[in-house]
Amino acid sequence: MQNKIARAPLYDKKMVNVGTYFSRLRELVSLELEEERRAYRRSLERRSLTGAIREPACRYPVSLGSSGRGPLGQLTLDLRFDLDEDEVELEFEPGHPATLFYLTEGGASEVPHQAYVERVGPGMLTVSLPSQAALQSIRALSDRHLLGVQLGVDNTSYRVMEDALKEAERREDERFVRLRNVLLGNAEPGFRHLPRLSYPWLNASQQEAIQRVVECQEVSVVHGPPGTGKTTTLVEAIMETLQRETQVLVCAPSNAAVDWISEQLMRRGVHVLRVGNPLRMSSEMLDCSYERRYAAHPDYHELWNIRKALNGERRTESGERRLKLQKRAMELEIKINADLFEAARVVSCTLIGSAYRVMERRRFSTLFIDEAAQALEPACWAALLRADRVVMGGDHQQLPPTVKSVEAARGGLATTLMQRIVALHPRCVSLLTTQYRMNEAIMRFPSRWFYGGRLRAAPEVAHRLVSPLDEPLMWIDTSDLGGEERQNASMSLSNSEEARLVIHTLRDYIEMITPQKVESERIDFGIITPYRGQARLIRRLLKMQHYFRRLRRHVTVGTVDGFQGQERDVIIISLVRDNAEGNIGFLRDLRRMNVAITRARMKLIIVGNAQTLGRHPFYRQLMEEVRSHELCRLSPQ
Repeated sequence: MQNKIARAPLYDKKMVNVGTYFSRLRELVSLELEEERRAYRRSLERRSLTGAIREPACRYPVSLGSSGRGPLGQLTLDLRFDLDEDEVELEFEPGHPATLFYLTEGGASEVPHQAYVERVGPGMLTVSLPSQAALQSIRALSDRHLLGVQLGVDNTSYRVMEDALKEAERREDERFVRLRNVLLGNAEPGFRHLPRLSYPWLNASQQEAIQRVVECQEVSVVHGPPGTGKTTTLVEAIMETLQRETQVLVCAPSNAAVDWISEQLMRRGVHVLRVGNPLRMSSEMLDCSYERRYAAHPDYHELWNIRKALNGERRTESGERRLKLQKRAMELEIKINADLFEAARVVSCTLIGSAYRVMERRRFSTLFIDEAAQALEPACWAALLRADRVVMGGDHQQLPPTVKSVEAARGGLATTLMQRIVALHPRCVSLLTTQYRMNEAIMRFPSRWFYGGRLRAAPEVAHRLVSPLDEPLMWIDTSDLGGEERQNASMSLSNSEEARLVIHTLRDYIEMITPQKVESERIDFGIITPYRGQARLIRRLLKMQHYFRRLRRHVTVGTVDGFQGQERDVIIISLVRDNAEGNIGFLRDLRRMNVAITRARMKLIIVGNAQTLGRHPFYRQLMEEVRSHELCRLSPQ
């Protein structure tokens, strides 16, 4: 089955059979779940007593800290561990399942109590536990064994996607069938013709995008390259839609993205109801959460007393009395729920969170999906079930969603619904073309390669530099300097000579503009590399140099994935690859390089082997761009 899926494309230009389409999507989701389970089992099986484990999804050993109660009454336990000298980027996120384990001569054994991550901090994880008995059991185990913690498999997300695909296949109401046919390419989208809207504070491409959003009848895409104000445009589009509709649904694939756009809407005075797991929300959004607002409702006190009577000391109440209490409790629950949703102009949640119990039977005229280019298509269908039309915002030329199964990726799971709409219905796509982040010399190459040369730098950033005597672009060639190395522990790549050169380059640049200028003007630096091994090595070298001690807060080191959505005044990219064969591995995923390059505001320094990388047309043309710019130079070593 796997090979068949891998060979056959999920979509072609012919009429799509609805049953076949959703059946195959479910198969791809199953492949992905099985791969995640296999990876989890492999990870546990290779654990041994040989030493400490410091991996992005695992820490061993951990010590048990204090226990307490979280903001919603959940039982919590602190897990402490040694701070990693290399600052491994932890993959633990609030709300994700975590498995406690211990090691013996026979291998790893799981602690049979489900935990969920609540907080992540330096040298500490806080997890929530199901009961006091679970806490006592874990403390008893810790007296006999050293414990570790590993990121678990989130089965709930896969179940939601599976159920959503089944429902999307069988749903037959007219509005949804129309939307489904357009999204699958079986029908052409419709448009209304409305008077021209005017937003003098927005640029022309942003205004055109909003016009198209309100005119589309089924689907619209706001394609926002780096720095073009995609979130600003989406917020204005939501505000304009709320002039015509009572309420909209706003979703994104991640909680961080949902919280970000929700916060922007709240600053505009919009009443937002945030639905989902409170553990995964930012602290700013908790007051808008369904749970907090539910508990603050005027009728909640009466409901609480009824529940106490039903579940507590009054179990001797007569059957008739209990029925009356149960009926009243149900009436109050329905009323509170209705009041919360009726008061909200925007309901926000993750795509998976749209299947949350309180969302049952909720329907919205318009669904907005932010960061749609990072959303798995099956997750999108969970939210699409609740909408008559959809507006997607994102950039499919940046990082795609993570797909762990090679077979599922080949079968089409790595291709997003937004990508399909861009290919199927170009009339529905609005490209934002004015960017407010990069010096135009930095912008020019990614604009030409990824966006048809249509990007323009806003006047206020077009010629902005850290120093008047500076250059916006530089490529430092590491040919004949050293070579790439594979780290046995993590299987990641590093390049020690290149890492040292990066540190020297950073120091030389700071000396050129002066440390005083860095501190007084708060100039920030980002060192980006595609490989975790190189990021760890650069962090270690950075810490070893006393020179950077007072400037450390100005410098961030991370992978491309870690820098998605961020920007810095100065970016240094360490490309690592250095071999005679010209093998560049996943540097062939050019969307990663697009992300890396476009993080820079005023200065971009690329450090890499020109001979190894120059065999690929992208990197060869990038080097030519550096050479051709009159203010730039190619610096050989």
